Amino acid sequence: MLLGLRFVQARLISVWGLLVAAYFCPPSIFAAFAVFSAAASFVSIPALMRLEAVFFRSNARYELALAFRLASASGAVSLGLAAVALLLIVQLGWLPPAIGLIFFLSLAARIVLRLLWAEATAEGDFRAIGNSNLVQAIVQPLLMLVLIGVFGPKALALFLADALGHCAAALYIMARRSGSILTLAHPRLWSLRGLAWGLTRWSDAPRILLPSALLSFGFTTAPLLALPYAENPLLAAQVALAMRLLDMPTQMFGTVSGPLVMNGLRAQSGPGRRSWIRWAMLGLAAAAIGVFLPIAIGAHQFDSLFDGSKWAGLGEVIAVMTLFYAGIALFNPLHDIAASSRTTAWQLASHAIALVAIVATILWFGNLSRELLYAVGFISVARALAHVLLVWLGGEERETIPDSTSGARPAAG
Repeated sequence: MLLGLRFVQARLISVWGLLVAAYFCPPSIFAAFAVFSAAASFVSIPALMRLEAVFFRSNARYELALAFRLASASGAVSLGLAAVALLLIVQLGWLPPAIGLIFFLSLAARIVLRLLWAEATAEGDFRAIGNSNLVQAIVQPLLMLVLIGVFGPKALALFLADALGHCAAALYIMARRSGSILTLAHPRLWSLRGLAWGLTRWSDAPRILLPSALLSFGFTTAPLLALPYAENPLLAAQVALAMRLLDMPTQMFGTVSGPLVMNGLRAQSGPGRRSWIRWAMLGLAAAAIGVFLPIAIGAHQFDSLFDGSKWAGLGEVIAVMTLFYAGIALFNPLHDIAASSRTTAWQLASHAIALVAIVATILWFGNLSRELLYAVGFISVARALAHVLLVWLGGEERETIPDSTSGARPAAG
């Protein structure tokens, strides 16, 4: 309950900040901001090689510790490679130095948050997750308005506010979880042998879960692919802003339901685990409908408020796109549930099919339109329902690690 209240507070603050920024900034700015945010989020996914997903395969703390150290090492190496790549891109003149630095800050903060949110979820510290989101929700909109005042209504202001907002959240959760981080990743616990063993043991994470996550994110951001096909620039900007606005209830749904479901799943074992998963899926489906149906109805009813403004028609676009985001909101926790099993090969195929379907649909329409938005919405819902069926019927293999594994279990104390 506390996590839900914290995240509702955070999202409400973010929505008002974003709406105020939309008032001051021209619509085209939000299309650029959507691309920046999507790029930073996309690059952050492979940084941990999806090893954070294995945090929930067992309730043994020494297994969590090894997985945490392995994911941390992967994140550090990935950040180093990203820094080299950005320096090269800047030197070639493909990216302004300021944007490159801001992108790196945003990427680093996202990687830290991805790692520590997963760790806090596994340990049941929902207050840390909720408070970190509240910190970001307060800092980012305020900085956005201040930076718009300093730099003017430019994309740079939104980029920098995004990076600093994520950094503030990352610093908060690092401070709150510092004791647990030290316990899990104490210097005396590190060994190359243990890391190598863990990477072999959890090889399905980079081999199957990572490609699945990348394909899933590609699906989530697929509407951005349609923006260049827009004959109406205003519609493209409306879609970009609608994506930012609807991403908030989608994140709210995932950040509230995901930790609760995954923490509960980690405690389940035996025959009751499968039954628990099925009841959880039914609850998630009902909750997704309860969240997004009122949004669609409200956006449609209040569309007239935007008449005569530069955002005329935004309400209708939001109403149409709730279908797409409702499917994503339901799908994300189901994806995490499936990732807790080692029988995940089917996920990769399902993600590929869904992404191919949505890209083919965009190409077939050939123009950004409300009809296209309805089509991608139906595909999103179909993907979520297919995942419900696959998880409902699929097997579940609970993973364990022998206590005697060298380098896997931390020393006592």
